Amino acid sequence: MSSAASSYNPRHFLPPTIAMHITRRLEFDAGHRIPNHTSQCKHLHGHRYAIEITLAGEVITTEGDSAQGMVMDFSDVKRIANERVVNVWDHAFLVYRGDKVVMDFLQSMPNHKTVVLEVIPTAENLAKVAFDLLVDAYRDTYGNHLKLARVRLYETPNNWADYSQAA
Repeated sequence: MSSAASSYNPRHFLPPTIAMHITRRLEFDAGHRIPNHTSQCKHLHGHRYAIEITLAGEVITTEGDSAQGMVMDFSDVKRIANERVVNVWDHAFLVYRGDKVVMDFLQSMPNHKTVVLEVIPTAENLAKVAFDLLVDAYRDTYGNHLKLARVRLYETPNNWADYSQAA
């Protein structure tokens, strides 16, 4: 091996602003309705949602660290997303606080798993709500400039919304 090959360090060639992106996908089932919609979505119904959590950060290079070579361990990405969003929303009915008819109905059912939202539970709004619930949990956890870059929420396999904060 030549001396040039043995001393190769990819950091010498990458500008410090380049970030690696990683994504973890999770799925959950939930019901909702869009109260003012003029079509089918005004009815109570449910979806098999998928949520993708995309993080940006530098690859950890600390020799001997269990996360060496990673931006963040995917199992930690999953654990945090489950704690803050997925387990809370899974098999729940996501309802807009202003949807009085459905709010009254759900409150009449003892021990019903209901998540009351300040916004109508569209894919767009749910992506932003999920982002807001997660953003602090993924902020520079490993000292590698880690941040939540994007939340993508699939309402169906063909329909999704992306939310990311402006830089």
